[in-house]
Amino acid sequence: MLLAGKNKKKRAEGKKIEMNRDLTCGKPGKVLRNFCIPLFGSIIFQQLYNIADSLVAGKFIGENALAAVGNSYEVTLIFIAFAFGVNIGCSVVVSRLFGAKDYGSVKTAVYTTFISGGILCAVLMAAGLSLNGAMLKLIHTSPEIFSDSYLYLKIYIWGLPFLFFYNIATGIFSALGDSKTPFIFLAVSSSANIAVDILFVKSLGMGVSGVAWATFLCQGLSCILAVVVVFMHLRSLDHHEKCSIFSKRLLGQICIVAVPSILQQSFISIGNLMIQGIINSFGASVTAGYAASVKLNNLVITSFTTLGNGISNFTAQNLGAGKIERVKEGFKSGIKMVFVICIPIVLLYLLTGKALVKFFIDNPSRQALNTGVEMLKILAPFYFVVSVKLVTDGVLRGSNLMKQFMAATFTDLVLRVVLAYLLSEPLGTTGIWCAWPMGWCIGTAVSLFLYRRAYQVPDGIK
Repeated sequence: MLLAGKNKKKRAEGKKIEMNRDLTCGKPGKVLRNFCIPLFGSIIFQQLYNIADSLVAGKFIGENALAAVGNSYEVTLIFIAFAFGVNIGCSVVVSRLFGAKDYGSVKTAVYTTFISGGILCAVLMAAGLSLNGAMLKLIHTSPEIFSDSYLYLKIYIWGLPFLFFYNIATGIFSALGDSKTPFIFLAVSSSANIAVDILFVKSLGMGVSGVAWATFLCQGLSCILAVVVVFMHLRSLDHHEKCSIFSKRLLGQICIVAVPSILQQSFISIGNLMIQGIINSFGASVTAGYAASVKLNNLVITSFTTLGNGISNFTAQNLGAGKIERVKEGFKSGIKMVFVICIPIVLLYLLTGKALVKFFIDNPSRQALNTGVEMLKILAPFYFVVSVKLVTDGVLRGSNLMKQFMAATFTDLVLRVVLAYLLSEPLGTTGIWCAWPMGWCIGTAVSLFLYRRAYQVPDGIK
């Protein structure tokens, strides 16, 4: 009986270790790689949602449908910014509490995030549904794609609760050191999304609405499953006392990280909308070419942003445990990791850009094809630069250095938008693409300067 009890306890402890991973032990480089590689795989599958929508629209409906989905996507980034901000705010705070072994506060922080996130989501849904058409007019949406853009965006907004609660769930998984669970969910749901996209569009002839409904259904299912598993994770933590379901103190801590992250992503989205407005003025073919190439660009940037989020979790857990030197080692390992990832991506985009753009558009016009290829060729070499910035920003955010994080982010954003406007006049769309790497280079320099000052000044991090 005693032996059976001990074996049962060991199995329970093994389950807890498997579900929740302590990032404060082991070699930082190896720990970070094991944690971040599933995160990288997750974001690849997450991007397949958007890529699948554009791919199916461009292949089975037409160039205008691709332009409509791509045009709507820039508006959806505003909603994603809020979901991402809540995700990272909860994730950083929960990581710090988990690293400090304060499991009661971990649970309260999770409950608080779900409640406040749900209220924020309801407000955004009401605003989005009432301002749908106004937002599309604001970015000078072409008349020939306006109705499809409006329909796609409307269905997307109805699915915002799934977007919000799924992002909160993935933030909690990362905070608890579990990067494998969201990878499994996304691998299954994104693969299903592609199949349902094709079924609704090609077999049932639902057009752009079929693309939107496929995403709605598949994301909804993955959201429900993710939330269920989150509560399974919480039950595995060693804390049996009753926890509060809401804490103003913890909400304040979450907001300290979440609000700047929301502002960062929101202003990036607004900047992208402004750039989208410039691009739309060049016509539907240019918009279609941009829609194809920007999906490929966003795949890379979002992937590195997610790796940066993983480094934020690593940083926060180790700071919670008082292990500052591990943060510095993790930063160096993160830079090496993103450089290794950059090499094949840059070569792929430079050497096969035309084939990649054609993959999205069936029989593209020459203007659409040239637009997409040119954008990839200009941006791809600078992925090495922006990857360094996103890793550095991850450390700043995980260290709760939000003023420094915001300074680096806004430097990049303001430069990209301003330069896009200035250079589009003399250089056309080429000037718009050149604005990206110019902003990235200066923003990276600012991020590195702020990181070095924080981690080399005595008592810079407390």
